[in-house]
Amino acid sequence: MTVTIDHRTATAAPVHPGPPKLSREELRRAEAETLGTPRMKYSLLAQLMFKPVDLLYGKKGSFTKFAMLEIIARVPYQAWERMGYWAVHRHRTRSTLAKRVFERIVEAREDQDNEQFHLLIMEDLIDRQGLRRNWLLHRAAPWAISFFYYHVSWLLFLVHPKWSYRLNAEFEDHAEHTYMDFVAENPDLEFVPDPGTYADGYGRYRSVADLLRQIGHDERVHKLDSLEKMAAPRIR
Repeated sequence: MTVTIDHRTATAAPVHPGPPKLSREELRRAEAETLGTPRMKYSLLAQLMFKPVDLLYGKKGSFTKFAMLEIIARVPYQAWERMGYWAVHRHRTRSTLAKRVFERIVEAREDQDNEQFHLLIMEDLIDRQGLRRNWLLHRAAPWAISFFYYHVSWLLFLVHPKWSYRLNAEFEDHAEHTYMDFVAENPDLEFVPDPGTYADGYGRYRSVADLLRQIGHDERVHKLDSLEKMAAPRIR
């Protein structure tokens, strides 16, 4: 990727719903807030997911590691969507309850779509850098970890929804800090223009650094949403 200074102004009006898109100043404040906030105390289950990723892709952030994280990040929302449709069918004769359940489904779908944008952006950045990918690290491993996470997410949601939301909050907290740490450790990204491949749906940013800050902030919003849902995990 050619390193140049881009003086364009960010356009931050997303086509698709999702977390708010921030200005350049707000993104810098968001980074500082994340770096100044301790990580959550991760459960043993969360650590069991993080350790294989760190082992395979390294403890520090990278575009290939971020792509792996985004493949996994979609999983709980897919599991909740599946459980939601089952609940809508079960409570279809109780229209008010069914409507509230369906609203949760819509939220899960929007969050899943937001994570999908993150994945597409990471894959685009990987391609632009010409980074090599192999079958084990970029096909088999993501599938295996996602398969595990998906079934854990829906099983926890079935048994005790609060646990499923907590696990997702931990994952999103880990992603938020990993993105912001990566930006802080790679100041040269301030001078790499956002290629804007998905600007129509995600917004265009001044630099790749700001693009990654926005993604990190998205993860924070997902985390806070899951923590909020822990207070009322079951829809009544």
